[in-house]
Amino acid sequence: MARVKSNRFVPLNIAILTVSNSRGPEQDTAGDLLQQKVIDSGHHVLNRQLHKANIYKVRAEVATWIASDDIDVVLISGGTGLTPDDITPSAIDVLFDVSVSGFGELFRHLSCSQIGTSSLQSRALAGLSNEPLLLLCRVAQMRVLPPGMRFYVSNSIRGVGHVIL
Repeated sequence: MARVKSNRFVPLNIAILTVSNSRGPEQDTAGDLLQQKVIDSGHHVLNRQLHKANIYKVRAEVATWIASDDIDVVLISGGTGLTPDDITPSAIDVLFDVSVSGFGELFRHLSCSQIGTSSLQSRALAGLSNEPLLLLCRVAQMRVLPPGMRFYVSNSIRGVGHVIL
């Protein structure tokens, strides 16, 4: 991951993965939103994929990106709920060298004021693996986040080196 030793902006190379059994590339609005936010923030989308909920294929894709010298950040959307198809956290948490323990709690806490106890269905998480930051969340929840969290999300993408969404 690029090391930032000053407040100077450093554009990062980002990979985006959407996990969905019900959407194709034309309906991948979550991936579209993430890609647009990444580009608007001055970073580069190096790779973007959409996969069905297959724990081993998702894990393999993310592991390939982690091993790449070209990828600084991996953003993942989808598959974070509580149904049998929601395999994404199980697919990637074993890849973490370091978990960002409070990320999921903060994400659910801030979502709760807008969507109530439905926020408990999100298994959002973040961690570091071979230096790239991996972030997994429900992009659909991002649209209903309070203004302060939306501000945090937008600024986080611009100022990666902290946490990205």
